[in-house]
Amino acid sequence: MPGHHPSFHARTQPDHLAMVIADTGETLTYRELDDGSNRVAQFLRARGLKPGDRIGVMMRNSAWFPVVHWGATRCGIFVTLLSTHLKPEEAAYILGDSASKLLVLSASLGETPLALAARRDEWIPGVEAIFYADDEPIAGATSLAEALAPMPTEPVADEISGFHMIYSSGTTGRPKGIVQQFTPGPIDEFNAMEGNMPLYEQMQPMVTLNVGPLYHGAPLSSMVVTQRHGGTFVTQRKFSAEGVLQAIQDWKVNNAQFVPTMFVRMLALPDAVRLSYDLSSLKLAIHAAAPCPVEIKRRMIDWWGTIIYEYYASTEGVGSTAITAEEWLNKPGSVGRASLVPIHICDDDGNELPPGTSGLIYFEALPGRVVNYLNDPEKTKRAGNPLNPSWLTVGDIGRMDEDGYLFLTDRKDFMIISGGVNIYPQAIEDCLIVHPRVLDAAVIGVAHAEMGEEVRAIIQPKVWADAGPALEAELREWCAAKISRVTQPRSYEFVEDLPRLPSGKLAKHELRKIYGNPVAVV
Repeated sequence: MPGHHPSFHARTQPDHLAMVIADTGETLTYRELDDGSNRVAQFLRARGLKPGDRIGVMMRNSAWFPVVHWGATRCGIFVTLLSTHLKPEEAAYILGDSASKLLVLSASLGETPLALAARRDEWIPGVEAIFYADDEPIAGATSLAEALAPMPTEPVADEISGFHMIYSSGTTGRPKGIVQQFTPGPIDEFNAMEGNMPLYEQMQPMVTLNVGPLYHGAPLSSMVVTQRHGGTFVTQRKFSAEGVLQAIQDWKVNNAQFVPTMFVRMLALPDAVRLSYDLSSLKLAIHAAAPCPVEIKRRMIDWWGTIIYEYYASTEGVGSTAITAEEWLNKPGSVGRASLVPIHICDDDGNELPPGTSGLIYFEALPGRVVNYLNDPEKTKRAGNPLNPSWLTVGDIGRMDEDGYLFLTDRKDFMIISGGVNIYPQAIEDCLIVHPRVLDAAVIGVAHAEMGEEVRAIIQPKVWADAGPALEAELREWCAAKISRVTQPRSYEFVEDLPRLPSGKLAKHELRKIYGNPVAVV
């Protein structure tokens, strides 16, 4: 049973909490969510927006987020979700590319909201009006609270479902809008692209924790599914490892979703801290979005037990895999077997490869399923297998074993070619990140006059004072004992913070810009 629209729960349990922001104390009841979302829908209609139109949302996690999301999607509007880490020019590109007519911002996100409002006529002429929510005022924008105040709390007469559009993370270039397959209909009608999982239905009453940013697919899906089921969705304005443990204990969270970097941060807490919290309410811990180093996942299972469940999927929705903790212990490093459609591992020409050989991961498309990138027919075309166009890929590399278990290798775009050898950074990053003095690690290829490229490691130490030659020597010795000579980093850079996207993926394009400068031949 996929659940109902939140308006149903507003009638049956109006005072039940729909949302909690654990680190700020904000709460939102189903009555407040319904009244607020109705006001948003009425307001959008009053401004002349019609079903199928788009609005842009660049907001932090707050009680306003579901109000705007459900308000827009109960009157047929499509919500363009903008990363809160975008620079003004990047956000302006997405707003123009998506033809968004209205924009809702949070001022506390930094320079981008302020710049967009100040230079609207120049940068985003197609956006008719800008509003700020749950924050201090923005020059050139209007208070959303004030705009909504005179609006009625009754539903619009012609309620119809809208949806959201997420742009690709831009890890390898300019973001592209991922157009989901969605047919507008009654608002109570569940869409499979919302991400419902049968495992959730065992959680009664459902109390979900996902502290990722709500503009990203998995956290948004967690919120939507939880609120369709009448549960309480718990999040944070800003991720805190200890704060997560506190929230699980305080709100008796029974299901939660994470990205691997969150596991790393929680495991880095002193044992006296992380073991002091009561996590007994937690029955299911899901992780996805980025590969999890084997040693990190093993430590999490040792700590939390076999409640950990992993899936591999994409925003494009081409297919997925799933694996339980028990299965994973028998197949360490695997992301599981196909859960929807068959998987094929192929070379660059589209030919299928034998088990154990790495290649592009393709999923057979479900009937009628396509990959559609907004305003980019060439990228859309490249998603299909050259020999079997109905097999679809998002550019990930992996291998399957004889039992059908998939192991991720890396993204094709991140591959380093050094002296004619293909090197995948993920395995090197997995080696580095479990060093006891490393908090985060990234590996990129940098230009080399003789080898073409060489491997460079960018390290975020747990303690910044450790950065320097002594730690570099330790890491060289560490890698020499664990990975092949050809894959060992040839140069090291230490940074106080690595640019990770909230999905958990490394922002490799940013790293390449900053640290990918040519190096001399040694």
